[in-house]
Amino acid sequence: MNYAIQHLASILQAQLIIGNEYQEISDLLIDSRSLGANKYSLFFAIKTERNDGHKYIVDAYKKGVRNFVVEQSFNATLSDFTANFIIVGNSLEALQKLAQYHRNQFNLNTIGITGSNGKTTVKEWLYEVCHETYNTVRSPKSYNSQVGVPLSLWLIEAENNLGIFEAGISVKNEMALLGKMIRPTAGIFTNIGNAHNEGFENEAEKIIEKLKLFDACNWFVYRADYATLHSIIQTSTYSKKAISWSNTQIEGSIKVSFEPSANGTNISILGLADFVGNELNTFQLEVRFTDKASLENAVYTALVALKLEVLPAMVKEKMELLGNLPMRLELKEGSQGCLLINDTYNSDLDSLQIALDFLAQQKKLQKRTIILSDILQSGKSSLELYQQVADYLQHYGISKIIAIGPEIIKNKALFEKFELKTFENLGQFLKAYQTNWFSNELVLIKGARAFQFEKISALLEQKVHGTVMEINLSAMLANLNFYRNKLPKGAKLMAMVKAFSYGSGSFEVAQLLQYHRVDYLAVAYADEGVELRNGGITLPIMVMNADEAAFETLIRFELEPEIYSLQQLKQFIATVNSLEISPDNVISIHLKLETGMHRLGFETEELHEVCTLIQDCPFVKVASVFSHLVAADSAELDEFTHQQAAIFLANSATISSLLGYTFLKHLVNTAGQFRFPEYSFDMVRLGIGLYGIGSTQEEKQQLETVCSLYTTVSQVKKLKQGDSVGYNRKFVASKNSHSATLAIGYADGFSRKMSNGVGTVYFQGKKLPIIGNVCMDMCMIETDNQPIEIGDRVEIFGKNISVYELAKKLETIPYEVLTSVSRRVKRVYFQE
Repeated sequence: MNYAIQHLASILQAQLIIGNEYQEISDLLIDSRSLGANKYSLFFAIKTERNDGHKYIVDAYKKGVRNFVVEQSFNATLSDFTANFIIVGNSLEALQKLAQYHRNQFNLNTIGITGSNGKTTVKEWLYEVCHETYNTVRSPKSYNSQVGVPLSLWLIEAENNLGIFEAGISVKNEMALLGKMIRPTAGIFTNIGNAHNEGFENEAEKIIEKLKLFDACNWFVYRADYATLHSIIQTSTYSKKAISWSNTQIEGSIKVSFEPSANGTNISILGLADFVGNELNTFQLEVRFTDKASLENAVYTALVALKLEVLPAMVKEKMELLGNLPMRLELKEGSQGCLLINDTYNSDLDSLQIALDFLAQQKKLQKRTIILSDILQSGKSSLELYQQVADYLQHYGISKIIAIGPEIIKNKALFEKFELKTFENLGQFLKAYQTNWFSNELVLIKGARAFQFEKISALLEQKVHGTVMEINLSAMLANLNFYRNKLPKGAKLMAMVKAFSYGSGSFEVAQLLQYHRVDYLAVAYADEGVELRNGGITLPIMVMNADEAAFETLIRFELEPEIYSLQQLKQFIATVNSLEISPDNVISIHLKLETGMHRLGFETEELHEVCTLIQDCPFVKVASVFSHLVAADSAELDEFTHQQAAIFLANSATISSLLGYTFLKHLVNTAGQFRFPEYSFDMVRLGIGLYGIGSTQEEKQQLETVCSLYTTVSQVKKLKQGDSVGYNRKFVASKNSHSATLAIGYADGFSRKMSNGVGTVYFQGKKLPIIGNVCMDMCMIETDNQPIEIGDRVEIFGKNISVYELAKKLETIPYEVLTSVSRRVKRVYFQE
């Protein structure tokens, strides 16, 4: 649905300055980096505590945006732009007001989802179960904030008759506004946990705030086993519209039971008649998972789908598949030098644009290809739908299309500008496929579930052994924002991507950090920095171990060395003076000061000579002065930390006085920022915390798991009493049992110290012990008579076995666990 910009200004009761002929608005935009920016977008320049969208108006304008919402304080000369401007008091409030107006144009059933965890999963699962019955619109990704909800609501179109929207809050007085915008007719309260505790006095206050989403709805579902939540609801006016379920026999609740099955878990739901009607009182289904969180999410999905009158047979059919649905975008290595973006969960216009945005962030390969299925249940005419698809693909720089499905083939004339191959179905593609079809290109695999594109992903994926390190980019971004919100106003952020980004993969992590506007990156060696530059990383990069042999490379690739000794400084200046450098060129360096680590750094008495050398070389300028805290995470050594800070401040002042200019000062790392915010100065170095590892209790509660290591079962064996397992017969079975051989060993980074019962792996709700010695390429576990088969996946570390737990068993630190994972282990990056 398009709006004339005059209409939008009228809704906002705001001043409108017309400077451009394009006045029809179809999209709302808050991020100038989005490649979806175009002349039909309306860009909202939103101010936050740490940023100001007005700074990015020029960027958006360069990308073709010609319509802007700006605040009255915006001091640019608007006549400098051939654009339209709506002048408002508060851009965020304007965004919310427009979204609310748009939502009110439609009369559709709307499910509002809140809770501490599981919102996105329940939303996606409910969509998967319902979208063939209803023309459904939903929040993209986890758009559930004061900004995300308005952008989600703007997606509603006339064809939709069901909306599913998340609502998330972090402080008081936010939910009432979200509820007013969403206007849910029904709701789901998934659970209550520790997320965003810091914004509320206690759990009860947080529950009361979240419940405001349901003020105007007809009914909502919650789990009565959460005692505080149940008590608050039952003693409030919400009890009249609340439907509870329980698996602990709480009176008045729908009864749910879970029983293990051959393929996962059987769920039985009893007492449904009052909720969905007398024709259905008992409902049973099987799902493919066993963990508590997924089972809880499955119950919500089933209950609400049944209440919405989705046929019980369809609910069963759809939910049996949920365990296999990759509800995320995955980036992985493909064969023939390709990179694959695997998005085979569903295919609609909104998720297509999200996938294309993710593709646009990848800079490593320039040739872009999409394997695309028919788009189902769009509500648009076929011609209108595929014209829009063609426009998207052209806008995002796609050069080659593999189109699979009868509808897209009918409209192939719309794709004549692309290199095009068409196939009626998956079988036809698989039969015709040749390995030379793809080479050194970025391939997006985007298909509706019915087309089974996971088979294409498996076909194109680089074949390596069954151990994989998964890196959750969404979790990493959440951790980045957690620390960013702790920064003093104006402080910059340097992110450490040394040591292969703590085992996570340097380029992929650096790309995420650059997209989200980190100020600096730091690597250990020059070749790491060169790899990032060759991959398209343009951020300033500090190199922490810069030797003389790498100096010319550093200068050529605009990498900034850490300088820590007089000898190194003299060598670097000699190299600079030997090169032909433009007079207006400046080469940035970073001076490291010795304050107590006694590892690297300039002593106090060396500073005058250091500054004299730098002043004598006009091409060299100090970008920052820094030091490293010895014990930022050790409370018993806090006095020493304060001594280090005092030395650092005094010596930094000396350098600034001698050089005659200022520079960035940075002292604290992840732990230091959290425990000593007063020493954050101009920049903070964020390291292990970015990857989900913290030193304080708050960090451990709030940080999300980024890295998970999985392997697969290679073989299962019966063991008779007395049989031994592995080298040197270190394990001898005391009874008849079973063992499973896993495709991971110490060459992959799974330490030999995990042998003989020290280590465990996680499989279907249980921790299973390592038996015998860990071998170079494999290890063995005792299965505890669990039903385990060849190809089953087990967790080495992740959400169920934490890196902290593994480090404790190894008598080491989490850093070593992460960096020990071999590069031969495939990395898969995904965005939820």
